Parts: sequence; structure tokens; C-alpha cells
Amino acid sequence: MNGRLRSLLPLLAGVLLAATPALALAPPETVCIQCHGGQAGPLGDPAREWPGSVHQRNGISCHDCHGGDPADYANAMSPARGFIGVPAHDRVPEFCGRCHVGVLEDYRQSAHGRKVSEGGAQCVVCHGSHAVREASLDLINERDCSRCHDYGRAAEIRAALDETDARLAGLGEGFERLRRLGADVEPAKGKLFDLRNRFHRVFHSVEVDKVRAETGRVQAEAALLQAEIDAYDRQTARRRVWGGVAVGLLVMLGLVLLQVRHTYADEERRG
Repeated sequence: MNGRLRSLLPLLAGVLLAATPALALAPPETVCIQCHGGQAGPLGDPAREWPGSVHQRNGISCHDCHGGDPADYANAMSPARGFIGVPAHDRVPEFCGRCHVGVLEDYRQSAHGRKVSEGGAQCVVCHGSHAVREASLDLINERDCSRCHDYGRAAEIRAALDETDARLAGLGEGFERLRRLGADVEPAKGKLFDLRNRFHRVFHSVEVDKVRAETGRVQAEAALLQAEIDAYDRQTARRRVWGGVAVGLLVMLGLVLLQVRHTYADEERRG
């Protein structure tokens, strides 16, 4: 092995290590993708839209939602292998709710859920069916919401959520900073994860009063998590102060000892 190749090995190893989580998470290509990917029009759209979706990024493939056998062309769409196919408009919430249980509960009680049998908005109307978009406040926008109704109430809901969403994002950044400093933040990050999930559930209620009430509760719990970050920062600041004091004392002690040594040396020369 020549020297140049040997020098590149650490870089190559780093690239492979960095890519490993993504490679492990990415689902293997199924017969569903192979078949639909080669078709034009609506039959091929799912295979073209799914890559890059929040489902694809989290290892969720066609069969995880639609059932069937993802490794066998003959049984890929077999009801005997659990194939479901495309649900009717008013069955979509139950279809998605097999995984998103808490969200389904809130959705059923919402104005959208109560009107779903009459054509009310359900999951794919806002999130998309195959190019599924991640839950975020960006989904609440005038262009999309105005497809079905006036944007006024949706704008109120977004305004009530904006500050809290930003605060939760800030807490995530704060705990990540503390983790890099060596703090054990896993318990606090678990609390934040649960809090964020509960907060995102309220998005689906589409009721201003409920959103405001739940936002207040989330803000109160977020304040407790922020207090944990602040307490760690204060502790770190105190350690730095006392560390500085200790270093200063050691420097002073060193100077004193140096002066004592010089004094003894001068006396020995004179003696």
C-alpha cells in the first residue's frame, strides 16, 4: 500500500462511518418500487414521490402502510398477505392512525374529523399521500388552508403555536449544546421529546381555544426544562470562576516560591 493511499484511509473510514446510520435506516428497494417506478402517470407517481418523504427518511416503505409482500411480485398485492390498497377518503384517518394513534384521537374530535364523511380534510389533504411532509407549522399556511375555507381561524391557531414551537426548538438546541459539553441530558431530552409530541398532537384539533389552553400547559413545562438548562449553565459558570480563582492562586503561589528561591540564592551568594 503506497503512502498516498494510506493517508486517505482515515478519511474514507470517516465517510463510511458517517454514512452508516443513513444506510442502515434507508429501506431496501421493494418490488413495489421496482414495478411502479417504471410506470408513467398516476401508477408511477407514488414511486417518484416517496423518495425524500418523511416516511422514506424514517425507513417506512410501501408495504408498511399498504401491506402485501414487498419481496414477491406475485404476492405484492395479495389480500392473503395483508394488502390493503388505497383507502377511501373517509377511511384515511384510520389507515394512518394505525401508527399515529394519539393524533388520530385528536383528529376525530376536531372539526376536520367530524366532517370527514362529508369530504372534510383528512391526513393526506394536508400532509400528502406519498411525498409525505413532516409535521410542522409550515403546513398551516394561507395557500393550503384556503383551498377549503377562509384562512382566518387557521391564522389564529398558527399565531398561538408559533412562539411555543420556537421555544421547543430552542430547548432542543440547548440540550444538544449541553450534551457536547459532557452533560447527561438524556432524561431531559426524553421529557422534551414527549412534550413536543403532545404539542404537535394539538395541531390536529383545529380549535383555537383548545390550542391556546394546551399551549399554555406546554409553555409551563417548557419553562421547567429551561430551568434545567439555566441551572447547568450557572453551575458551569461557577466552576469556571472557581477554576479561574484556583489557577490564579497557583500562579501567585508559584511567583512567591520563585521569589523565595531567588532570595535564598542571593543570600547564599552573599554568604
